[in-house]
Amino acid sequence: PHRLALLVPFRERFEELLAFVPYMHRFLSKKRIRHHIFILNQVDRFRFNRASLINVGFLESGNDTDYIAMHDVDLLPLNEQLDYGYPEAGALPRGTPKLHPLYHYKTYVGGILLLTKQHYEMCNGMSNRFWGWGREDDEFYRRIKGAGLQVRRPSGITTGYETFQHLHDPVWRKRDQKRIAAQKQEQFKVDREGGLNNVRYRIESRTALSVAGAPCTVLNILLDCDTSETPWCTFG
Repeated sequence: PHRLALLVPFRERFEELLAFVPYMHRFLSKKRIRHHIFILNQVDRFRFNRASLINVGFLESGNDTDYIAMHDVDLLPLNEQLDYGYPEAGALPRGTPKLHPLYHYKTYVGGILLLTKQHYEMCNGMSNRFWGWGREDDEFYRRIKGAGLQVRRPSGITTGYETFQHLHDPVWRKRDQKRIAAQKQEQFKVDREGGLNNVRYRIESRTALSVAGAPCTVLNILLDCDTSETPWCTFG
């Protein structure tokens, strides 16, 4: 049987984590989805890098899982008809333009995306060049298409923008949307070289944790940055 690695990029959102882990464990268990939740906690001094954390989670998730869901910690599925099963035919974005509470453009694949491990490797993972918030999922959409994979949207979901609960409070916790130096131009480019093959990191610790009875693994991750390549990984 298939087993899902739920990869959750994370930094300092502990109140969201306390809600997310038990909720997703119950949701997936009710659907009889075998799963392992990985909290990918970035503990270095650099700006947040969601894509690199997902690459690390993929590499550290072990051989007992054969597909992944890259999953934002602030997005909870409310409709039990949403499919988290094995995405054999291609990429399965769950927070699609007609369902996600915030993002509605037709190429959107962020928030929640399911892929087999084989398909993720075919894309060479995600680009490591995106420090700060946004754009890494748009670049990954182009990788998916470049690898010849299909993007299959959910069908038969009638709950619209009520399909998910969005936990994030943008007033209390502002996103890092700064664009520094060449980052303004770089954010629209396709990274044709980097990804799984060159993500630089160290695992500071790996901890098995239970949150309200729901099991997960917390990886404390130290990313590395070549400031000659991506000087925008720090605020300077």
